[in-house]
Amino acid sequence: MRRFYYSLIIAFIAITLFSFKKNQNQPSPSYEELELLFKEWRSFENPPKADSVPDYTLNTFKKRWPIFKSLQAQLMAIDTTNWLTEEKVDWHIVWAEMNGYDFNYNILKPWERDPAFYKVLWMNRSDVPAHEGPTNHATIEIWTYDFPLNQASKQKLLNEINLIPKFYEQARQNLTGNAKDLWVTGIRDISSQARNLSTIKAWESIKDQADLVSAIDTAILATDELVKWLEIKGKSKTGPSGIGKENYTWYLQNVHLVPMTWDDEVLLLKRELSRAWSALKLEEHKNKDLPRLTAANTADDFDKMTVKSADKLLQFLNDKEIVTVKDYFKPALYEHLGTFIPEEKRNFFEIGRHYNPGPLYSHFYHWFELARMDNEPHKSKIRKGPLLYNIFDSRNEGTATAVEEMFMDAGLYDNNPRVIEIVYIMIAQRAARGLGSLYAHANEMTMEEAGGIHSEFTPRGWMKTEKELLIFEQHLYLRQPGYGTSYITGKYLLEAAMADFAKMKEANNQEFQLKEFFDQLNAIGNIPISLGHWQMTGVDQQVRLITNKN
Repeated sequence: MRRFYYSLIIAFIAITLFSFKKNQNQPSPSYEELELLFKEWRSFENPPKADSVPDYTLNTFKKRWPIFKSLQAQLMAIDTTNWLTEEKVDWHIVWAEMNGYDFNYNILKPWERDPAFYKVLWMNRSDVPAHEGPTNHATIEIWTYDFPLNQASKQKLLNEINLIPKFYEQARQNLTGNAKDLWVTGIRDISSQARNLSTIKAWESIKDQADLVSAIDTAILATDELVKWLEIKGKSKTGPSGIGKENYTWYLQNVHLVPMTWDDEVLLLKRELSRAWSALKLEEHKNKDLPRLTAANTADDFDKMTVKSADKLLQFLNDKEIVTVKDYFKPALYEHLGTFIPEEKRNFFEIGRHYNPGPLYSHFYHWFELARMDNEPHKSKIRKGPLLYNIFDSRNEGTATAVEEMFMDAGLYDNNPRVIEIVYIMIAQRAARGLGSLYAHANEMTMEEAGGIHSEFTPRGWMKTEKELLIFEQHLYLRQPGYGTSYITGKYLLEAAMADFAKMKEANNQEFQLKEFFDQLNAIGNIPISLGHWQMTGVDQQVRLITNKN
């Protein structure tokens, strides 16, 4: 009998331990409420249809506003007190997304102020999780199609293209804003769509498809008519395009979760601009007896150099234990090695790539992260896909910018110091363009004047060779607050995260390992650096700085 009781006790202990271990790996009960709310929120964020196209009319927004406030109230009612840190991080992601909707509805209003919002056709995948800048819900992602098309894909594309005329009828109703720079420059985006439609129509696998060709012709006509309408209306536009310092700071903190103000960013970018220039001049002095870099002047030389640089980067990351190099890294990088461009047609990034592509390929850490999303999607439903409203910018653009210098400091160019000069030129360019965008959002400068800072403070005149890039970048940053500065501010925040991670290791008598840091960063997903910092270190100071104000 005693043996029977012992058996019962042992079984009870085993079941209890198993249940405890199982519960440790399960999300908190109320976390499931967050997942359900997230699903409902994302469904709501995708607007209803009017005549088969997304409805961005003022009346529809007004009707739906109480529903949004109800969703927001449900989020705020969730008690996260006993949640794991990673669960609390997910709550803050949803909080930030809802704040983004609030801001777009009340302040940014891209469907009213920003003609580029109505660009539908996208030929290529972005190098970040979603398209840069405010984007409508009716996009046609040509890069996702395999040509020649099978019947199902053809019908899908045909349906999408057929909606363009209807969408542009609504656009003329919605676009009532007076933001001059956004309006005038946005016409370029719509015009480029007509050219891209013509390009598709001429493809061998398309030009004999009578129904597709007809639909494309109708879409081109609708696009051209919208351009003409925008040009006529644009003559009367006189208003500012920036959102102002106060709105910029609120958006930065409450949507993109960057624990800084407009003034903080000005100070940081001025500091980085001066540091990059002075470091460049010191590096040039150190290298004065070394031969200068020679740009590739033939396609063959360019191809050899790009392959060599890509292989060197991948080997360096692996051999020096910088990050776990996955099988998908190489194909992701090789797909973006680039092609030879004649000297007179090279923009800022192509100038650097033709001298040595190493710094640009370091920045292409972007493509490793997108490949990770494709091959190893995050287990969290909230982090699995791209965050809305470009909330990922501090993480993706910040990391891509930070690793240019981090890999350099770790020894990537020890045998070719002249390449270090390119790294500092790239940092200076990003600081200059971000600084210009800050003044544009404060309405202290026009977009063109902001571009002047961008151009004049980029070393060696590399931003003066090709104006399209200058216009594209300043236009994007005016459309998407915080994006132009995210390269430098994200870099700063990543460095702060690494510092606290190293301090944590030191306090626990553990060795800091760069590979562990980057692997953990990658595993956390494409979320704001402030949240990644919190999850990796337990230090939530940056997040509390933001949330305590609300």
